[in-house]
Amino acid sequence: MNHVLRLLTVLGGSILLTFAAGWAADLLLRRADARHPETPLWNSLRRCRRALQIVLFAALLRGAYRQTAWPPLRENEAAVGRALTLALIGAGAWLIVGVASAAVESGYARYAAGTRDPARLRRVRTQVTLITRVVTVVVAVVAAAAMLLTFPSFRALGTSVLASAGIIGIVAGVAAQSTLGNLFAGFQIAFGDMVRIGDTVVVAGEWGVVEDITLTFLAVRTWDERRITMPVSYFTTRPFENWSRGGVQMTGTVFLHCDHRAPVDLIRDKVHEILHHCPEWDGRGWDVAVTETTPSTMVVRAIVTAKDADDLWTVRCAVREQLVAWLSEKHPEALPRLVLAPSAQSRAGRDSDRGQDTTGRAVPPQP
Repeated sequence: MNHVLRLLTVLGGSILLTFAAGWAADLLLRRADARHPETPLWNSLRRCRRALQIVLFAALLRGAYRQTAWPPLRENEAAVGRALTLALIGAGAWLIVGVASAAVESGYARYAAGTRDPARLRRVRTQVTLITRVVTVVVAVVAAAAMLLTFPSFRALGTSVLASAGIIGIVAGVAAQSTLGNLFAGFQIAFGDMVRIGDTVVVAGEWGVVEDITLTFLAVRTWDERRITMPVSYFTTRPFENWSRGGVQMTGTVFLHCDHRAPVDLIRDKVHEILHHCPEWDGRGWDVAVTETTPSTMVVRAIVTAKDADDLWTVRCAVREQLVAWLSEKHPEALPRLVLAPSAQSRAGRDSDRGQDTTGRAVPPQP
């Protein structure tokens, strides 16, 4: 009976202390968040409450489970101690990752609140995302190694592994060459400012927006909501277009094939009118010019500007659609056409040469 009472006392005391410590920590964080609302760190740290309670509970049981003197625990003391140690290591890793993520996100939020440059924000966001994932991977690897070292068989294995570390390192380097290449390429992208989350890029002939960047791959969301997943080494070894590099403002073109009789001056005035009624046009500039002629048509080029790639696409489509509709209604002769029948004048000339009038009747030869 005393053994059961001791067991209940240890369990009850550990649970009570765990909930009390979690409540006190949450109370302090809530008060700190109320005093400093400009810093989201304290509110973010409240998400780590569960991990903190598990750490405290595992630590209290790890230190006091021998005091219960319960026979089943005595018989399996090594297994129980190892299980509590594993739980403590796992919860500690969870707590470290949570605190590090909260600190990094808080720093980014404060930086974003004081910076209005969207390009710089995307660069910092990319770096913050990769740093968080690197910390998570490092902590997970260290925690897994610490868990394995709690088993005596793995300690003996570790000695032999360290003795042959040179050979294993060479073999692993050759086998994981592409993986390591992507890993270093991810760091190069994050801190070399080559491409950032939110950038508009053209890769492999596809236009899209960078949606996610990890240590090994990069995801691009295309205009039709498809996702293109590419290794990050692609962006360090091949050329690609980054429309957001150096600013998001863009200049685009609209090409029209018109008949040689098209009124270019009126087309220029109509383009100006269309742009003034288009909210996506940023007003930086526009132009209309004939850039090429062919035996059957001439190419009219309209230049438009917009604040970003999405608005530029809208402006180009609006100018092209409204201009074609206006030409069809007001100046149909300006649209290109394919002539398959001879004109009336040329037909009359040929009929005169053959001795017939335009109705097909014979006419007397001219003296």
